[in-house]
Amino acid sequence: MLDPKTIFFYVFAAILVIAALRVVTARNPVHAALFLVLAFFTAAAIWMLLHAEFLAILLVLVYVGAVMVLFLFVVMMLDLDLDHLRKGFKQFMPVASLVGAIIVAEMAIVLIRGFIGTTQPVRNISPELAASNTKALGVLLYTDYLFAFEVAGIVLLVAIIASVALTLRRRKDTKTQNIPEQIRTRKEDRVRMVKTMSSDSSAQKE
Repeated sequence: MLDPKTIFFYVFAAILVIAALRVVTARNPVHAALFLVLAFFTAAAIWMLLHAEFLAILLVLVYVGAVMVLFLFVVMMLDLDLDHLRKGFKQFMPVASLVGAIIVAEMAIVLIRGFIGTTQPVRNISPELAASNTKALGVLLYTDYLFAFEVAGIVLLVAIIASVALTLRRRKDTKTQNIPEQIRTRKEDRVRMVKTMSSDSSAQKE
């Protein structure tokens, strides 16, 4: 008979896989974002089963509580042209499938080398660190995996710069300031002197 923890793991894993597939296949971007929230929650539940409470709470608070809320606001506030986004989907499907297959193969190689045939941890942790997975994670992150942590920070910085650059594109339905043109302006271009007759002179003519 299966252990209850194992049953919960398979249930959460099945929900996670289905939610991840719906993120990619959902036509409505709001529904895709909501399925991604469900995927994050189920992944947090799996981490709770693995006694990684810090990672589970971090996933819920940071990604679900902050990032996904921002995604939902952006998706609902922007007037997205879904037909334009889907244009050329079949054209790029072979390249996207090839890239996806390469990513899956790389992840499979890393997981196989890391878990299959391993009977003990790669590095023994002292009982003081093992008592708190948050402290143990911090020690490993800033000692053995410091280079990988810095590379991840650079990747996130590049992603931020790319997102800002994509939002700065010129659109026909928006109005923006042209600062150099405003600086080069002259009063002759903006102000025109017009002579008008005063009320007294017009009354004298009558």
